[in-house]
Amino acid sequence: MTEAGDKLRLDKWLWYARFFKTRSLAASIVAGGAVRINGTPASKRSTTITSGDVLTFAKDDHIRVIRVEACGTRRGPAPEAQALYTDLAPPERTPKDKVPHNPAFEGKGRPTKRDRRQLDLSKARHLD
Repeated sequence: MTEAGDKLRLDKWLWYARFFKTRSLAASIVAGGAVRINGTPASKRSTTITSGDVLTFAKDDHIRVIRVEACGTRRGPAPEAQALYTDLAPPERTPKDKVPHNPAFEGKGRPTKRDRRQLDLSKARHLD
């Protein structure tokens, strides 16, 4: 990790902090205007950030609000990347309807042999 006074390109930092899988993907997100630095939209990949800046961007299906704690020197392992920032957004709650359920308990899923026979019989009766 480097000192607090250092500056780093925004796309590099997002890649170092492991928010995006490739640097080119991070650069395209920044170039699209989807990242805000301290509330101001950033449209250039080469925009420099320092520690203390607050970044806001959409990642997957929710909005991330991140405070930069340090500028990195490399894209290291996940624990090293997590030390570069503090997540300011509250943790996302998963609604109960998004939790996967076993379909067998709901009467869904693959029919049993008996169910399949009854289904075939009902189809044959409707055709007659």
